[in-house]
Amino acid sequence: MSVPGTQDQPRRDSARIEADRLRRQLEAAARNNRRMVELLEATRQEITELKQALETATTPPFTVATLLAVHAPRAARTGVEAEAVARGGADVVQNGRRLWVGISPLVDPASLRPGDEVLMDESSLVVGTAGPMTAGPLARVRERREDGRLVVDLGGDTERVVACGPDLEAVTLGRADAVRLDSRQEWAVERVELSDVDDVLLEQVPDVTYADIGGLGAQIAQIREAVEIPFLHPELYRQHGLRAPKGILLYGPPGTGKTMLAKAVAQSLSQHRQGGRPPLFLNIKGPELLNKYVGETERQIRLIFERARAQADSGTPVVVFFDEMEALFRTRGSGVSSDVETTIVPQLLAEIDGVESLENVIVIGASNREDMIDPAVLRPGRLDVKIRVARPDRDGAAQIMGTHLSDQVPVHPDEVAHAGSRQAARTRMIERTVDALYARDRAAALGQLTDVTGAEHIVHLSDLVSGAVVADVVDRAKRHAVRDLIDADGAEAARGVRTEHLLAAVAAVQDDQRDMLAAVSVDQWAQTAGWRGPRLTSLRVLGEQEAGR
Repeated sequence: MSVPGTQDQPRRDSARIEADRLRRQLEAAARNNRRMVELLEATRQEITELKQALETATTPPFTVATLLAVHAPRAARTGVEAEAVARGGADVVQNGRRLWVGISPLVDPASLRPGDEVLMDESSLVVGTAGPMTAGPLARVRERREDGRLVVDLGGDTERVVACGPDLEAVTLGRADAVRLDSRQEWAVERVELSDVDDVLLEQVPDVTYADIGGLGAQIAQIREAVEIPFLHPELYRQHGLRAPKGILLYGPPGTGKTMLAKAVAQSLSQHRQGGRPPLFLNIKGPELLNKYVGETERQIRLIFERARAQADSGTPVVVFFDEMEALFRTRGSGVSSDVETTIVPQLLAEIDGVESLENVIVIGASNREDMIDPAVLRPGRLDVKIRVARPDRDGAAQIMGTHLSDQVPVHPDEVAHAGSRQAARTRMIERTVDALYARDRAAALGQLTDVTGAEHIVHLSDLVSGAVVADVVDRAKRHAVRDLIDADGAEAARGVRTEHLLAAVAAVQDDQRDMLAAVSVDQWAQTAGWRGPRLTSLRVLGEQEAGR
């Protein structure tokens, strides 16, 4: 008798084995299917890349044009234009040709701006925008017209009217400002800050005031009368039939404060001007203005005065200051230099004469050698006012020394104790130093001059004192005081300037001046030192033993 269920067991085992086999086949099929899908995806990607590469290789190149205007669709004018024109499009310039082209439906016309670089396909259809150009020719602005266009100077007496790009619509452009044009010179697309003129200009109000200048009270009064009154009270000049001077020449020996005077003029105008823009001080570095290329110096002079005129037109007082004026405007035909002044001087004369019809512009020149400046520059009507900035006298030197040896400079405690107060000590130290500077004894003698008459003249340190010399004496004394304080490890008893420091500085300056006398010819010394006597024939430097030291 058989056991129940024993006959079904083989069938169940066989079914289980068959199910396992089918499952394995199904898993293998699934794996093969996934591999097939991956292979098909890779194949599709390769086909896509090949198709893109083929399209790229066979696509005609895009051409670039400058967009002038976008025209919206409108009704066609019967008998005047074709229907295709009324559909709208774009006005572009390409290779110097003006074209009217269509715009692709995929491009929003509102996104296109005049002046943009646009891309066009083989059918001259605008299909996109190109990146902005970063290079192009430069031009100088001559004027901005009421319709927004610019008149620019391309150089070589060539001018052109160009459209103003969108990026420049809100930019204030003055005369002589540099702008970059597109490659076809149709649009001004960018304002460019150049350094060719800026390197020789200092467009700011200097911080030097008349209070910082000692010993030049008479010269300050003259320059105030010549400059400040016409600038600050133009109505009074008009009532009396006067015109403001166009130019001032400050001349005299080196180091007497000519440059400081010119800077103080701009600062004074700034302090007294009620409202409006502050004055502009154009400090022209004469030697740096010289250029080896023909016509380049003249061009920069023209640009400088154009900038001055543009600022003056807006009501801004402008001071154009030429330092070392003889370096630029030498007497023509003198043969002293390469005769570049034969073209530079006429350019300056033309610019100064052009200032006549303008207000708020004045030219100030400074020179150590006024005899080398072309006479046409110095005649009345150009540099009207001539102010000699002479060497300071004793009182002037004391004033100059007081500005440098101010209350903020430490004074040695021994000096204060001996004088009774700090102010008394400063006064006493200044007096003794000035006495040493202006001594006329044998110890202060530097050299012996002989003129054409055979007369001999002794040169003392007092004959060469200038504001720069006085300032140098004080600076040397301060350095002596600093060294003594360091040697004393910062002890308060050693802090401050002493009379001995100042007198030692005077002796050192005297030695330097003696060395300088030995290094120059008698003619050079007479011209730069401001000699006013008979022509000199010889200069002999006195040694320390001959000078009585």
